[in-house]
Amino acid sequence: MVRAIWNGKVIAESTDTVVVEGNHYFPRDAVNAGYLRDSDLYSVCPWKGRASYHTLEVDGKLNVDAAWFYPDPRPRAQQIEDRIAFWRGVTIEG
Repeated sequence: MVRAIWNGKVIAESTDTVVVEGNHYFPRDAVNAGYLRDSDLYSVCPWKGRASYHTLEVDGKLNVDAAWFYPDPRPRAQQIEDRIAFWRGVTIEG
């Protein structure tokens, strides 16, 4: 079981993560949506496509743009479609 933890809470938990460039991508349904807030930030990866972001909110604390996902990944990155990865202090265990 792989877990994403921030501010003492499990944000995501799954036995089915996909690791790309050292990052665990969790299935969207394995992520606690109650901790996700929409963000206007986006970035572009040459081979994965356009990434969108979520801010995490846990017990009143914000971790801005700490989760990202590819809503429409390019063909070489199809394995991460409908999956979310984390950074900015989110601990990955497992």
